[in-house]
Amino acid sequence: MSDLPRISGREVVKALKKIGYEQDRQRGSHIMLRQTAHPHRRVTVPDHKEVAKGTLRSIIREVGLTMDEFKNLL
Repeated sequence: MSDLPRISGREVVKALKKIGYEQDRQRGSHIMLRQTAHPHRRVTVPDHKEVAKGTLRSIIREVGLTMDEFKNLL
């Protein structure tokens, strides 16, 4: 398994938009994204300067990507 990059929540959102997610809403420092195609998954991304490694790993797992696939989106 490869190391995770240190990225902000905004960069995570930009990467997920490339694979069909759109910003649904935001409440405080959390951005909710929704998949545009079926099965319309939802994922929450913290809008922080740096997303914690465990949180980033969880987000990548929720959207069904591997670490390398996510890195390629950046």
